[in-house]
Amino acid sequence: PHSPYSPITLDFISGRSYAPICNFPQPAFLLRSTIRSLSAQNTSSVQGLLPKTSLSSPPWPEIKLPDPAEEAEHHREIVQNVNELIATGQYGRLFAVVHFASRQWKITSEDLILIENHIPAECGDRIRMEKVMLVGADNFTLLGKPLLGKDLVRVEATVIEKTDSWPRVNVKFRRRKSYETRKIFIQPQTVLRINSIEIAPVLS
Repeated sequence: PHSPYSPITLDFISGRSYAPICNFPQPAFLLRSTIRSLSAQNTSSVQGLLPKTSLSSPPWPEIKLPDPAEEAEHHREIVQNVNELIATGQYGRLFAVVHFASRQWKITSEDLILIENHIPAECGDRIRMEKVMLVGADNFTLLGKPLLGKDLVRVEATVIEKTDSWPRVNVKFRRRKSYETRKIFIQPQTVLRINSIEIAPVLS
């Protein structure tokens, strides 16, 4: 007779194989259920000791937003200090970043800028640059979002020269093909002198 615990028995004489015999006694099922319950308890206890993941809480530290009242008080103090510097004139030489002729320029008083474009103004005309993105001094900087208000800063310049650039020759040549083309490019130019950069006497 076959043993109830042998998984498979081979008959080497006839060359036949028999299906596994699974007549386990009842205590084996009780043993397996006990092992499963113990393993489930161990797994739950180990999961409680594992570190938190991104599924339970974000991995980055929690950012605490400032108190609105404290932030308003801090803003009031900064504006008051800047107004005192402007009133006394102790802010040094101003500089600005303006958007003009499809470019951004960092300028200060008495600067000369060469613009590779034609502007509708004659020599000697005084113009105002309205798209001011930034104004800075020694102790403070005013940033626009993206531009500063027209009542907050005023940048003026004078057109001092309108001319054309040197001719630029573009040559295309193909060897042994008797092919050669020449194109001459002349770009209009305008020279501006920055007259003044002024800010409002009182910031709101």
